[in-house]
Amino acid sequence: MLGERESEEPTMNPFQKNESKETLFLPVSTEEVPPQSSNFPKKPSPKICGSNYPLSIVFIVVNEFCERFSYYGMKAVLTLYFLYYLNWSEDTSTSVYHAFSSLCYFTPILGAAIADSWLGKFKTVIYLSLVYVLGHVIKSMSALPILAGQNLHIVLSMVGLSLIALGTGGIKPCVAAFGGDQFEEKHAEERTRYFSVFYLSINAGSLISTFVTPMLRGDVQCFGKDCYALAFGVPGVLMLIALVVFAMGSKLYRKPPPEGNILNQVVKCIWFAISSHFKNRSGDNPKREHWLDWAAEKYPKQLIMDVKALTGVLFLYIPLPMFWALFDQQGSRWTLQATRMNGNLGFFVLQPDQIQVLSPFLIVIFIPLFDLVIYRLISKCGINFTSLRKMTVGMILACLGFAVAAAVEIKINEMATRQPNSQEIFLQVLNLADDEVKVTVLGDENNTLLAESIKSFQNMPHYSKLHLKTKSQNFHFQLKYHNVSVYTEHPVEEKMWYTLIILEDGKSISSMMVKDEENKTTNGKTAMRFVNTLHEEVSVSLGTDASLIVAEDYGVSAYRTVQRGEYPVVHCRTKNEDFSLNLGLLDFGTAYLFVITNRTNQGPQAWKMEYIPANKMSIAWQLPQYALVTAGEVMFSVTGLEFSYSQAPSSMKSVVQAAWLSTIAFGNIIVLIVAQFSGLAQWAEFIFFSCLMLVVCLIFSIMGYYYVPLKPEDVQGSADKQTPQIQGNMINLETKKTRL
Repeated sequence: MLGERESEEPTMNPFQKNESKETLFLPVSTEEVPPQSSNFPKKPSPKICGSNYPLSIVFIVVNEFCERFSYYGMKAVLTLYFLYYLNWSEDTSTSVYHAFSSLCYFTPILGAAIADSWLGKFKTVIYLSLVYVLGHVIKSMSALPILAGQNLHIVLSMVGLSLIALGTGGIKPCVAAFGGDQFEEKHAEERTRYFSVFYLSINAGSLISTFVTPMLRGDVQCFGKDCYALAFGVPGVLMLIALVVFAMGSKLYRKPPPEGNILNQVVKCIWFAISSHFKNRSGDNPKREHWLDWAAEKYPKQLIMDVKALTGVLFLYIPLPMFWALFDQQGSRWTLQATRMNGNLGFFVLQPDQIQVLSPFLIVIFIPLFDLVIYRLISKCGINFTSLRKMTVGMILACLGFAVAAAVEIKINEMATRQPNSQEIFLQVLNLADDEVKVTVLGDENNTLLAESIKSFQNMPHYSKLHLKTKSQNFHFQLKYHNVSVYTEHPVEEKMWYTLIILEDGKSISSMMVKDEENKTTNGKTAMRFVNTLHEEVSVSLGTDASLIVAEDYGVSAYRTVQRGEYPVVHCRTKNEDFSLNLGLLDFGTAYLFVITNRTNQGPQAWKMEYIPANKMSIAWQLPQYALVTAGEVMFSVTGLEFSYSQAPSSMKSVVQAAWLSTIAFGNIIVLIVAQFSGLAQWAEFIFFSCLMLVVCLIFSIMGYYYVPLKPEDVQGSADKQTPQIQGNMINLETKKTRL
């Protein structure tokens, strides 16, 4: 290997060029092969402060930090962009979001093929980074209102996302493997530490961007709305910085040359072996030790050996998508769970979509903890904690994390407001008259529901459940006010929420039925609506959004969602005067009804009624499930990244890296299939994923038990034994025990 060759360099022919380590594994040819030009530095690469770490990895790690900031920052606001800017439904937004995520992890196959077969890793990263930056520019343009027409915004958005997926996916396998190429083989331990630092930079970029870009979107206003253009533009600038930083280290890099069309050779070799095996099934032909040995008549033995190693690793990858199916639900199912929890931690208020920050935050803590403490303690105990064993334990931790998520979901459901079933409605009564009113629902089943009189401006503790005889019907009510009885009729539909508002009408009363929205609160925000008892139209200003107009004489406004917080001064305006209302604290997930009245000499005031209570379960209860899954990710993903590099044949390292990343894409597809077709309650779906992960973990542990790890000396030694002498500059390739 390269490290072994360089360790013996003083005894070598001084005129011999130093080949890259991947040159040693070029497929053997019977034709003369022109000499490969070496892109490695002639003298050893500069090290960091006298250590064994090459200086070039600094540029690679900084590049990865900026690129991950770019990717996760854009992705953090993508769903809200679909929902509130393009006005897509939640289902459509979720589907496009996961489709984009899958595409980002399928394109590494293309990037790896380009790098290994054509341009090499360095040029592939440079060129596809330019495509990446262009995608960010187009994506930012799709959020500019001055470009009129929603169809144009959709087209620009899809083009931008496609280019971003091509860019981020194309460079993903190349950057990780290119960093590993900077190390000499004798510095394998430093290379392992590098992969930990590399993964740390990924999560540091994710951690910062997940905080920053939502602030750019919500706290900065442009064109009178949330500034999605800025939230998409800043990640684009970070990607441009990543490109510049990566290019600055060009003279320091080891640049292994491309190996030719490796992927094409692999596919042809496999196909030839399969077809030859079926053509020669008769007993006349001797049996082969391995099914790929049937390709020996046409393809060199070293290529066959590399393909054997490749297929062994790819076979081991089959169960891996299940882990990513669980892990990626942090951005979807777990965030939706957080919307029904209370984000007030006392010292800090956490928004539901900010809870995802826990994952990169914990990774930043866990990586050095595992690398410097836990793994060393296990090693001192004499336990051989191999890469595959680490990955198996990571799967078990993810399984436990989803079991905890299911327990939290069950508890939330117990504390949540019940939903009306078939042939049922929920009804509350709001008495805006100046005295108490007795309300009676006429009918055999419901006439005892409202036994007590309802006082003026009385806060009702909960909704009352009424039964219907059909899916929709008219309800008859009797209202007793003073000595007057008023009969009224209102149509209702099953599975809906209603508010019966009683109004003053001179010396008598009247009523109106208002349908309440099913989901008044979204993303953990507060929902509110207003009833205006004044004789003038009122304009209510809530933040920087457009004013909320409430019609005069008991007009009822639409719902408006706002962030949780104190609202002591809310500016309002009528035709003749300006005034302010004190709305007080608006809590997480709560729905409020405010009645604007002028019953005192102090001017208009707001009477507040809370008819969907605040989320009671603290969002801190999600910490155990995040800790378990994040610890599982550290053991699974960091280890898998290094394992993929170490087990890859030297001519196919980017291909194996791309195959590793494609398991994430298949994991997203698993989530989509289960979400669309399972029909399970959310807690049951969590249990289903947990059990499925446990079964897959068992299968993976059995596969890992029989897997024979690829050792560098085995590859080097076998290459020497099986490669014949050929013409050109490939004669007598050096091995560990043989010199030129």
